[in-house]
Amino acid sequence: MRRRLQAVACGLLAAVSAWSHAQEPRSGEPPPRRWTTLERLSAERLASAHADVERLRAAVQPPPSLPGLNDYRGVFHAHAGDSDHTGGTPEELLRDARRIGVDVVFLSDHYRPPRDFMDGWRGLRDGVLFIPGSEAHGFLIHPGESVAEYMAADAATLLRHVNRDAGMAFLSHVEERVDHPMDGLTGMEIYNRHADALDDGDSMQALVAWIVDPDQSKALARAVELYPEEVFGAQFDYPTVYLDKWDRETAHRRIVGVNANDCHHNQVFVLIKVDNDSVRVGTIVDDPDEMRVLTAADAPGIPELVRGHERGAVIGRYDLDPYWVSMRNSTTHVLAPALDEASIRTAVAAGHVYVAHDWLADPTGFQFFVGEPGATAAIMGDEWMLEAGSAAKLKAHFPLPATIRLIRNGEEIAITEARSLTHRLDRPGVYRVEGWLEVDGEWRTWIYSNPVYVR
Repeated sequence: MRRRLQAVACGLLAAVSAWSHAQEPRSGEPPPRRWTTLERLSAERLASAHADVERLRAAVQPPPSLPGLNDYRGVFHAHAGDSDHTGGTPEELLRDARRIGVDVVFLSDHYRPPRDFMDGWRGLRDGVLFIPGSEAHGFLIHPGESVAEYMAADAATLLRHVNRDAGMAFLSHVEERVDHPMDGLTGMEIYNRHADALDDGDSMQALVAWIVDPDQSKALARAVELYPEEVFGAQFDYPTVYLDKWDRETAHRRIVGVNANDCHHNQVFVLIKVDNDSVRVGTIVDDPDEMRVLTAADAPGIPELVRGHERGAVIGRYDLDPYWVSMRNSTTHVLAPALDEASIRTAVAAGHVYVAHDWLADPTGFQFFVGEPGATAAIMGDEWMLEAGSAAKLKAHFPLPATIRLIRNGEEIAITEARSLTHRLDRPGVYRVEGWLEVDGEWRTWIYSNPVYVR
């Protein structure tokens, strides 16, 4: 029997009032989540999170830059005008990139033969560097030149041609292919916003229920207007599956970790009047004839919502993922000497990058290295040879005081609340750090470094 949205709404809204209690993290494990997504979406939680984020942003004080390197804000896995399910255009993406200070966009066009994705935007446009690429075969590929003739080949053949010259390839949607081998790959996504959405069906059901309720639809519109980044960030979960695989793989080889926005600007929900008792609910990329039709039997507030509107009129529109929101939600910062394609590709391939959730606070200036800043230091992605009797120290500097987790070979070995961390190296291993910030009474991951490989 068909499940009615009214019942769904009642159950889910009741869940919002059933508040969680803070949990103490177990030793050696990341801090657990305190609030459910539905709790995070309540007006009180959104306002509280927003106030904390404003406080954190105002307190940022970047450390001095590492000699010869600039910190460029980048995004991987960006879609614009490349498929029927992409709602945004390249021009819109560029406008929003400039709005929030994105320096580099790695495009991930869906392959549409006979069009060659390498013929898309490339180079600097209004100060933003675009690097072409495609999402194909479960990878994000960024070849130096066209590989169109190999797109239908087996994965090994495709990767061999992608990796010529300065080409790169990254494992994508890791939750779908946890055991996939890393042969021929530069790296992998260590966070993907789309995975959070797929893992959170309750909040998506609640969203539909709220849209067709007169009071809740107004509250949702207000929340999106006042707290767009807090709403978009409500589904965030610590990416355990991604990081566990990354830690396993880096034990054997150097694997570069990057973010994945998977941004399409397609999460724009619309409510369309069918008649006086029914509506269509969908997104801007859905064919209206294929949208879900709901009636007053599903949600008794529908007649009130549609009253006074013409048939076919859009009576509600809720834009959850404008590019500026989705791109600032997660980023890949690249430490490179210059903003040009060759320099950026070289830096990324070397692992001179870190992943961050910039909407919490600007992470620009974050550092993680061994030795003294300069030519002799080993920064993220580099190897450091540990000599007998060495007094070498591993150092991390953050733009804000944070909860810093130092992780060696996948295991937490130190945790502190500070702006910086210093750790004397006494054994080899793969070392990385995470920075966490407290937002609305719970700890959320802010920064994930790439490793320093101590041999």
